Amino acid sequence: MAAGVKKLSKTFVWILMGLLMLGLAGFGATSLSGTVRTVAQVGNESVSVDEYVRELQREIRAVEQQTGQPLQIAQAHEFGLDQLALSRLTALASLDNEVGLLGISIGDANLQQEIVAIPAFQGIDGNFDRDAYEFQLDQVGMSDAEFESDLRKESARTIVQGAVMGGIEMPETLTDAMMNFVGARRSFTVATLGPDALAAPIAAPTDAHIQSYYDENGDLFTLPRTKKLTYAILSPEMLLDNVDVDEDSVRRLYDQRAGEYLQPERRLVERLPFADEAAAEAAKAQLEVGGTTFEQLVRERELELSDVDLGDVTRDDLGDAADGVFAADLDAVVGPLPSSLGPALFRINGSLAENNTSFEDAAPALREELAADRARRQIEAQAEDINDLLAGGATLEELVGETEMELGQIDWTTQSEDGVAAYDGFRTAALAVNEGDFPEVAFLEDGSIFAMRLNQVLPRRPEPLDSARDRVIAAWTQAETNKALEEQAATVLEQLEGDGDFTATGLPFRVENALTRTAFLEDVPADFMVQVFEMEPGELRVVSGEGTALIVRLEELLPPDETDELRQAREALAAQLDQALAQNIFDAFVRDAQVRARPTVDQRALNAVQASY
Repeated sequence: MAAGVKKLSKTFVWILMGLLMLGLAGFGATSLSGTVRTVAQVGNESVSVDEYVRELQREIRAVEQQTGQPLQIAQAHEFGLDQLALSRLTALASLDNEVGLLGISIGDANLQQEIVAIPAFQGIDGNFDRDAYEFQLDQVGMSDAEFESDLRKESARTIVQGAVMGGIEMPETLTDAMMNFVGARRSFTVATLGPDALAAPIAAPTDAHIQSYYDENGDLFTLPRTKKLTYAILSPEMLLDNVDVDEDSVRRLYDQRAGEYLQPERRLVERLPFADEAAAEAAKAQLEVGGTTFEQLVRERELELSDVDLGDVTRDDLGDAADGVFAADLDAVVGPLPSSLGPALFRINGSLAENNTSFEDAAPALREELAADRARRQIEAQAEDINDLLAGGATLEELVGETEMELGQIDWTTQSEDGVAAYDGFRTAALAVNEGDFPEVAFLEDGSIFAMRLNQVLPRRPEPLDSARDRVIAAWTQAETNKALEEQAATVLEQLEGDGDFTATGLPFRVENALTRTAFLEDVPADFMVQVFEMEPGELRVVSGEGTALIVRLEELLPPDETDELRQAREALAAQLDQALAQNIFDAFVRDAQVRARPTVDQRALNAVQASY
């Protein structure tokens, strides 16, 4: 019986081995090490598996460099990198096929010149290095023959590309039209009507007016999406009265910050040192007779004023020069006085008086700072216990009963900025909280801790008229003011059409000359210049704004001003248009070549490449 089982086991193993070998043989037909060597056939050219792998790796590495994260082949497929790599290689193969049909190629001598000119293949003496050549090719996984074939094809493609794109120019009509649009200028006269120009102020609206305006403009009076939140908070300020700070701690902190509270008299000083006393005396003599200035002396030494600026200094900083500097008037130059760099002239630019704060004056603020720091530490010590209570099922209301936290409620929106909503930490948590979330302890920027619960979410909705009434009245009044200004402006416009005299209108007006479309004018509507450029010479138009009405008369159409800047812009635009047209024509040439080459893709080979990653 055992012998029979053993024989059966051996037979079963051989069957499994046979199936495994058969499966591996089938895999070898489409894997990178099998018989399939190309992923696409494009006319007389082919795209090899190795080329596709290298191109796909380049695409993946480019994304990894941008994101700083490794990219899996599944992600590359989702991003379409595999199709992008195949599309680029197919386009190049189509172009190579077209080049081959045209019989264009470079000779061996030209190919050799191209290779030896590549810096990566040169040794330290600047000459071609065979070892460097082979090393670089080995790094990218290419043989000599593959690289030289690719370089030969690339050179031939460059010849064809230059022939297709060379000498192509966009018609000047387009450049002229665009530059005329950008550089065109207008001169016009504009008068301004403001609310003070109305014969009578706008009367207060009646309840009927308010209701009607509210009903007709409901989209202007809506409440944003609102989260009704309950929160418990414990802040350092809440614990200050219970924190004891001893006098010794306050005194130690005061002594540590003596530099802030005990500031001696200081001077803002510039120092110009000299090689010896005689040179310094000569420079001082020139200053006294007006033969030079301190700035000139600095420049003669090939220095800048920033190089000689000492900032604010005390007597201790100046050493033996202190008495002379502190006795001098502002803007005076004193010296020569001794310095660490030799005899020097000093210019006094400012004076800062002695500023001493006594311990008694500084103590309240220091005591409050120490108390707040100790309160924050107490809060940190309680945070974990409070979080444990929440994890055990305690509600915020129960939390307030068992700890020193206080309960609060807020109708929070993304525009909320008052109270606890002023903290970034609270706003972030309020934005993220959802119904059903369990409260958790979180910290605020000042050391406070809080926990929140979402009670209800109110969608965007109409604001009740009672709460929106003031804004409805303001909006109605503004609309009626705009309407009255437009009506009065229309009357003034009729007057101007008759006599054309802006002075006779009694309105403030101004004349603007040779302005372009992008010119900025204060106190005009955003589309003011757009409307001006729509007008014809002599045309009058009313341009309405918020709380103002403008009466405009176009005086003159002016062509672009032929400045150097505009000429440079024109040349740059023309070059850009020429390049765009040439590139579009070349792209069309490549697409036509691709259509005629009739590329076919081996999907099995593509699957094998992706499976090998």
